[in-house]
Amino acid sequence: MAELEIHHESEHATDPTGQKVGVLAAVLAVFLALVTIASHRTHTQGIVFKTEANDQWQYYQSKRIKFHNLELGEDLIAVLGAKNDAAQKVLQKYQTEKERYKQEGERIQEEAREKEQEAQYAERRALRYDFGEGLLEIGLILTSLYFLSRKKFFPVIGLVAGIAGLMTAATGLFVS
Repeated sequence: MAELEIHHESEHATDPTGQKVGVLAAVLAVFLALVTIASHRTHTQGIVFKTEANDQWQYYQSKRIKFHNLELGEDLIAVLGAKNDAAQKVLQKYQTEKERYKQEGERIQEEAREKEQEAQYAERRALRYDFGEGLLEIGLILTSLYFLSRKKFFPVIGLVAGIAGLMTAATGLFVS
């Protein structure tokens, strides 16, 4: 079988700048991966909180329907003019149940609002991560352009964009 040798025109030559740029690109890629994961996890967290808030609002609506049914029962008893002891017992039961549903409804509303706030907080954080991710991607691409053009200003601009991306992503940790 014939052996095939592939010769490169700069097989023994080294490009120290190219090596440094390659390491810079690798570091930017690692940070990009970390920020991307943080962004995706935070978006997922926001969706979970929003779903939990929606579930709470549905639960609140079911309590309000029960409350309204009790009001209808009271109205029916009043319209029918029932004034006996059985009607009074039912009205008393309805009043007790209405108070319970009112208190539960207030608690559920508060929980739903808290979940909505948590979802908004997660989305604000995710937005910072998204901007950081975009800047890191730009930095990685600009840095990689060195290998096509051999112009040193591409890695410099890429480094600046990468640092800006890291700083922007880091602000996601401090969003309130």
